[in-house]
Amino acid sequence: MLRRCAPGSPGSRPVVRALPPSASALRHRLRQCAERIPEAEAVLDLLEKCPEHQKKGGFPVIVFEGLDATGKTTVTQAVKDTLNGILLWSPPACISQWRTVFDDEPTPIKRAFYAAGNYILASEIAKASTQAPVIIDRYWHSTAAYTIATETSGKVQNLPPAQDEVYQWPEDLLKPDLVLLLTVDPDERVRRLQHRGLQKTKEEAELEANNLFRQRVEESYRRMVNPACQEVDASPSKEEVLKTVLQLIKKHCA
Repeated sequence: MLRRCAPGSPGSRPVVRALPPSASALRHRLRQCAERIPEAEAVLDLLEKCPEHQKKGGFPVIVFEGLDATGKTTVTQAVKDTLNGILLWSPPACISQWRTVFDDEPTPIKRAFYAAGNYILASEIAKASTQAPVIIDRYWHSTAAYTIATETSGKVQNLPPAQDEVYQWPEDLLKPDLVLLLTVDPDERVRRLQHRGLQKTKEEAELEANNLFRQRVEESYRRMVNPACQEVDASPSKEEVLKTVLQLIKKHCA
């Protein structure tokens, strides 16, 4: 899903190895491990059913990105209700039960699973956007941001440069109309996580324990282009955040 990196971007090479550059490369990687991982064969079967070129319907497609506990669940549900839309998630429900299987696999296989989820989700988006506005809780930017942050070490300055092609939306994936990045103060986010009392994912534990990793994830989100993330401060009340979000949707998706 990540295209070939621009020459002279050595920091991008681990990212390319971790995430296939296209749907065809993605299928190839999953086939390599299908004999050992039966779930990979099931993902491949779903991928094969997806049309090669997905086309969006006439209704807007709005993606919400952000770290855990930034309010995505609350905001996406509120926007879905307000717009009488359809709410989708990445990875989609048809493969989400296999997350724990792939989370324990080496990074390239794990990222291939999440990349596959985006292509399968695109098929659902194409159908749903012919019926109503589509609201999505995470999509390609999450897959890319976490991959880039994981495959880069140290400070934000060690990320691939802002103009690198790793931040470009893949050419063979259905593109949304708007991507909104929800952010909150780091201390507030940790407080919300503790209040929720949910079991942490490996990446969430890393975000909490490693401040540099969190910074790399957030900066990777901010460097995404075509489409770029529109940042939204999700610290105020639910009502205020919803008002801001709806204003952005009206502006960009009228």
